Amino acid sequence: MNTGASNFVEGVDLAFWVTIGISVVFLIGITTVIIVFLFKYNKNRHPKPVDVKDNYTLEIIWTVIPTIIFLLMFYYGFIGYVPMREVPSGALEVKVTGMMWSWFFEYENGKKSNVLIVPKDKPVRLNLYSPDILHSFYVPAFRVKEDVVPKVDNYMWFTATLIGDYDILCAEYCGERHSYMISKVVVKDERNFLEWYTSEEKDIHMELTSVGFQVSQEYGCLGCHSSDGSKMYGPTFKGLYQSKRTVFLENDEKKDVAADEGYLTRAMLEPNAEVVQGYTKGSMPSYKGSMTDEEVEQVIEYIKSLDEK
Repeated sequence: MNTGASNFVEGVDLAFWVTIGISVVFLIGITTVIIVFLFKYNKNRHPKPVDVKDNYTLEIIWTVIPTIIFLLMFYYGFIGYVPMREVPSGALEVKVTGMMWSWFFEYENGKKSNVLIVPKDKPVRLNLYSPDILHSFYVPAFRVKEDVVPKVDNYMWFTATLIGDYDILCAEYCGERHSYMISKVVVKDERNFLEWYTSEEKDIHMELTSVGFQVSQEYGCLGCHSSDGSKMYGPTFKGLYQSKRTVFLENDEKKDVAADEGYLTRAMLEPNAEVVQGYTKGSMPSYKGSMTDEEVEQVIEYIKSLDEK
């Protein structure tokens, strides 16, 4: 009977403890042999060293035994890994977007959230997507981890077996705010999950104040830009609209600009064309081709609304 938080805990833990056990046995054995040989074959006892050669028995032993041990560890790892790639039919599908530096989840019925809410005892398939760089979706309590690679379709699945909240981390270093790329898996019983899944109310986890906020969250803007004036990886959104700033152009010339609608649009679609002084070229991804014109306008409206509060 599986007593972990997901259906994969037992298999992964077994492979882990087999590997640890074998490693401990070898650590103790090799250390013991080193200490024994240190005294038994020291220079005082054997002033004239003698080579050991052509000992086929010894060569067979140190070849066959490590091979068997390696195959044993491979076997337990393999039987734990194979089920992770075999998704049961009827699994709940969720699109997971990992971007600098946040996670975003979208369900088949259009429901969106910045935490992953799943039902207990039902398989869930996560379709992994990244619009910028390499990330890695990791739920330690579930013993599942999978890379989120730009322009590569990847997936993972699990069945949550215990109700509760579990940490989501990024296990691939992805830049300055990598350690801030955290979220939660919230496991509910089937009734409570369906109530949330079918409700038309605003998701309490999203705390939406506008459509622009939701778009900013979805595209990871709030992972770099604060909305309260605090310093983060990029300029804060608060007070940004119509503010004066010095930018470097692509030819390294400087000019002063006002952060109006035109500038903010260029900053999202062609961020390297006008780099704000004090920030690094290439640190912000281009959203050209991924953000629609309407979404760009919605983000700008959200930025403008922050100065009204």
